[in-house]
Amino acid sequence: MMVDDLGIGDIGCFGNDTIRTPNIDKLALDGVKLTQHIAAAPLCTPSRAAFMTGRYALRSGLGAIGRVQVILFLGASGGLPTSETTFAKLLQKEGYATGIVGKWHLGVNCESRNDHCHHPNNHGFDYFYGLPFTLFNDCKPGEGSDVLADIQQKLWNLTLLVGLALLTLVCVHAAGLLEVSGKIIVLLALLWFLAFGVWYVPFQLHTWNCILMRNQEVVEQPIVLETLTERLIREAEQFVERNQHKPFMLFLSLAHVHTPLFISKDFAGKSKNGLYGDNVEEVDWMIGRMVNAIERLNLSDRTLMYFTSDHGGFIEDSDARGQKGGWNGIYRGGKAMGGWEGGIRVPGIFRWPGRLAAGRVIDEPTSLMDLYPTLVNLAGAELPKDRIFDGHDLMPLIEGRTERSEHEFMFHYCGMYLNAARWHPPDSNAVFKVHFFTPNFSPPGAGGCYDIGICMCHKGFVTYHNPPLMFDLAVDPSESTPLTAETKLRYAEVLQRIREAVEEHRRTLQPAPNQLSWENVLWRPWLQPCCGTFPFCSCVEATGSAGTAA
Repeated sequence: MMVDDLGIGDIGCFGNDTIRTPNIDKLALDGVKLTQHIAAAPLCTPSRAAFMTGRYALRSGLGAIGRVQVILFLGASGGLPTSETTFAKLLQKEGYATGIVGKWHLGVNCESRNDHCHHPNNHGFDYFYGLPFTLFNDCKPGEGSDVLADIQQKLWNLTLLVGLALLTLVCVHAAGLLEVSGKIIVLLALLWFLAFGVWYVPFQLHTWNCILMRNQEVVEQPIVLETLTERLIREAEQFVERNQHKPFMLFLSLAHVHTPLFISKDFAGKSKNGLYGDNVEEVDWMIGRMVNAIERLNLSDRTLMYFTSDHGGFIEDSDARGQKGGWNGIYRGGKAMGGWEGGIRVPGIFRWPGRLAAGRVIDEPTSLMDLYPTLVNLAGAELPKDRIFDGHDLMPLIEGRTERSEHEFMFHYCGMYLNAARWHPPDSNAVFKVHFFTPNFSPPGAGGCYDIGICMCHKGFVTYHNPPLMFDLAVDPSESTPLTAETKLRYAEVLQRIREAVEEHRRTLQPAPNQLSWENVLWRPWLQPCCGTFPFCSCVEATGSAGTAA
């Protein structure tokens, strides 16, 4: 179970005392809580790619080199390559019924509207119901647009400029003040239509991006948010019910708490933290529904349940109504801020009655990528031998058979750029972390990139550090006081060991086609999923409909 954009400080068992999350808190009390659980990236697409493959996102070409850090259009060709093998595909081969309910955001098509090369069904999931894209502000009327908003404005300005020029020439010609060739007027008219089309058509994102699919069929376009919560949780429950008598793996990938914030009427105004708090409390209710479904079917003793977030909370996102992004507790930074802890340290909870000791807390470094080898080994499958994996089987650690994480080193990427690295020395409880560069927060003194809305990873938006900034997270988890050669005896050793580890890590990297290039992220009409006849795409899901496949 994965929440979208949830901050580690948003739930009770990780320190929040104002938002009510009794179901998630009980999940932690009944299971194992990981306090240093790390996402492989601070943004949706690369984090989810790493989660699905057990490999850093740049290994599959999903590390950005510029401003486009995630998939922006559903009708684009970029996505999780077919050469990657997800944990779902390996479990599927072992006879598991595999399903995903909720958000995907790893692409759909490559060359045509119906090739579904990046679709969940082509990556090992027997059943898919949910959002092939993600939520953006465009999905909720009145919230504005956050996809290339500056480019949209420039295209609109160009449209106005050409339109004004056309109108001026027509008026001057009609008044007899100037002889204007008809060809020039026609040419300007065509240019205006072109400018208007380029501005208007691709950015009808409410229609193009905000859709709901069941397997490869578009069942709602645009999506109706008011009833989405109940439909998602009902689909998840029904998947479990259909497959209760055989091995199954369900990935419940919630649309909450990504903006635009939407809420069911039963939770509106119920929390002490406004609309965002309402969202988190609704998430808790959904988690409770899933736990209840497992218990009602007497599946608890043979079901491993896992709860996390894809990365940290989006702290820059707010408006006149208040904060719209999450709280990352004591940790510095947030979503899109490279290796700062607030953007990558996320809740991690495992529950398996009879197998995992209740109430255990583990402070060792672990990764979302660890779920891949953990599930594969539990299913009796084998990891592919033709590629490097960056995750480790967590069962020995969470079962208490070992006290140390297998992650001596971890590498933290901002796009395709190695932003930071941590070292957990075998002879120490220390967790040293160095930052090779950090995003430029704005305005000066702020804790995020408020002036530009979201932090970037590339040159001009970051500050490089030589020597790198160094922290010991075991004593300074907030990364507030950098270590120096004068304040830390092992300073030179730490830098040397991390440099050696980085060099060794880089030797394992192989070039991969860039899935987030402009060529692969821009909208193409022939790739756009459509309910109806393109471009007249519109439908509403029938009330009470549900899938009957695996």
